[in-house]
Amino acid sequence: MLKNWLIPQGAGNPIGGLQFCGCGLRTMMPTGNEAGISLRRPPVIIKGKRARTVDVHAHCFFQSAIDLMGDEAPSVIPPVKGVPEHFIDIPSRLSAMDRMGIDMQVLSINPFWYRKDRDTAEAICRINNEGLAELCAREPNRFAGFASLAMQFPDLAVQQLEEAVRKYGLKGAAIGGSVAGRDFCHPEFHPVLAKAEELGVMLFIHPQSTPELQHRFKGNGWLANTIGNPLDTTIALEKLIFEGIFDQYPKLKVLAAHGGGFLGSYAPRMDRSCFVSPKNCNPDIVLRKKPSEYMRQIYVDSLVFTPEALRHLAAEVGAGQIMIGTDHPIPWEEDPVTHVMSTPELSDDDRLGILGENAIQVLGLNV
Repeated sequence: MLKNWLIPQGAGNPIGGLQFCGCGLRTMMPTGNEAGISLRRPPVIIKGKRARTVDVHAHCFFQSAIDLMGDEAPSVIPPVKGVPEHFIDIPSRLSAMDRMGIDMQVLSINPFWYRKDRDTAEAICRINNEGLAELCAREPNRFAGFASLAMQFPDLAVQQLEEAVRKYGLKGAAIGGSVAGRDFCHPEFHPVLAKAEELGVMLFIHPQSTPELQHRFKGNGWLANTIGNPLDTTIALEKLIFEGIFDQYPKLKVLAAHGGGFLGSYAPRMDRSCFVSPKNCNPDIVLRKKPSEYMRQIYVDSLVFTPEALRHLAAEVGAGQIMIGTDHPIPWEEDPVTHVMSTPELSDDDRLGILGENAIQVLGLNV
């Protein structure tokens, strides 16, 4: 099977060498600096135990899937540092993980196919999921994966999720903050939520900015990302909370990127909204808990940049709900272990959990 995925150097991939699936997975050993003898970060020992480290927010691309976007393909590649590294060269990626002190990455692909027709979206997701499965099979102790789903076709997404978990061994699925502005709390998406709950797997919400505000994000500072991404996640989570999704699917596992957006910093405001303005709330939806209390059943990553921010996030959601997230190979967080270890007020068990034990337990990882 593998030979069908190999492409020669220069055949539409920016990395070179014999590569798998357009993702840049080399079958040839690199030479020189690439062979790299990497500088592995010393392991962290806590309570006499080596801390296992898992990054649940790391990315890759498969060129053959991007190619199916046709004229839209150039827009798939983000204008960031780290683009070549999205097309995984296994030795280089493992070397980078070693330098960061990461034992395992849970790989995902930000959805770029939600506006495509059914056949195209299905083909893109098939390439992604088969590619992720192959990467995980090559390095089962270093890589796990979140599947790609054609969420604009919920019936297809249900099939894809079941296949991804049962056939390919993926750990759930990565979804956007919405499908072209249509929130996942709406009934047409409930079969996907129900299937994720049935399978006991994670839905990883990764935002795609907030396109409705695109005109206001223009200008200096890349506000479409720095504001748009956490805002998109915040909206997605609040819609799930206020529309009663976590009551309807109490065992649903949701992981939110970038520390859950802005929600971890301002969740208690939700508790006053329907008191202050009953006319803006639906009397037919009666939540079983205060809105802010649902934060304690949402998982978030640690990508909040400062120890104080991580300390506050742990106080709001609970340290048991947090997992390392870096956004690798985009260089948002390049020293995730120190980020956790330098955060005040965490216990030894908190640190062990955030570094890896939470992810290992919730996702069923073999690290």
